[in-house]
Amino acid sequence: MNGLNTDFGWRIAGLEFSSRLRHLIPVVSLILMLAFVALGCGQKGAQEGSPQPGPAGTSLQGTIRVSGAWALYPMMVRWGEEFGKIHPKLRVDISAGGAGKGAADAISGLVDIGMVSREIKPEEIKQGAFFIPVVKDAVFCAVNAENPVFKKGLVEKGIRKRTFIDLWINGTPLTWDQIVGGESKERVQVYTRSDSCGAAETWAQYLGQKTQEDLKGVGVYGDPGLAEAVRKDRNGIGYNNLNYAYDAKTGLPLSGLQVVPIDINENGKIEPEEDLGTKTKAIQAVSSGLYPSPPARDLHLVTRDRFKGLAKEFIRWVLTDGQRYVDEMGYIKLTDSQVREALKKIAD
Repeated sequence: MNGLNTDFGWRIAGLEFSSRLRHLIPVVSLILMLAFVALGCGQKGAQEGSPQPGPAGTSLQGTIRVSGAWALYPMMVRWGEEFGKIHPKLRVDISAGGAGKGAADAISGLVDIGMVSREIKPEEIKQGAFFIPVVKDAVFCAVNAENPVFKKGLVEKGIRKRTFIDLWINGTPLTWDQIVGGESKERVQVYTRSDSCGAAETWAQYLGQKTQEDLKGVGVYGDPGLAEAVRKDRNGIGYNNLNYAYDAKTGLPLSGLQVVPIDINENGKIEPEEDLGTKTKAIQAVSSGLYPSPPARDLHLVTRDRFKGLAKEFIRWVLTDGQRYVDEMGYIKLTDSQVREALKKIAD
């Protein structure tokens, strides 16, 4: 063939190939065809929102929508970030708006997961609410850092439950000297939550009521909003979830606030174990069972009927590997038996 070696006599698009490679063409064509078919199936699965394996066979892709309780929001953000590191093609969209919104959004299908910081209501269960606990939390009473009697009365004597009932349930106008003695005739200004939320309902239940509508006071939206209202009012008193009452970095009460100890024994004196001056002490009081429940309680994740697809994979991770971040974020872990029961519930 014009002096060329007989091993090179076949041309395609100006390129020369060894005649000994001709038999590979059908094999290469078959591989390319299978690759296109696999790609098409993967795109279809992604469009349907099902979990998609990545190159290593372990990565998920898609979006998980979450809304609800302020109490659970910081923990869910951290879980979403860590789960995203494992599955870079997965998005966890999280928004806060109160436990009532989380439950309603989940039941209606607006989100895949609702965050609820209270017990699930019977009417919600009838509508298809399916739920599991994921961490523990508590609601704490907070006053302004410049409160006229905090250093000379509140920190030593605390506040009794019946005084909380007078303030939030009966709407009794009280001055600080009427609560802990002293000479301050300044009137207590009571604040509560205006949005449907687990913190308010849990606080109401602690005071012997069923719903947050039974609470009196100036209504303020959201955990951050309620904390800010008290921070701006020298005579203000309110309540906040654990991670909005204490600073995440220092472990002390949020700047501008003081957490009021509850005189659980009602002996007119705060015992060392009743002291809530730091986040560590507050968590110890809840973990030991000394701090009452309510206002301590489980925080739940909710969906309609059952957790499915990506949401189910995420929840399974939250209950297992995700629990390692609970202490770090300042929440309280579930017991081992609670974790086992929750895993069984989502698997059934």
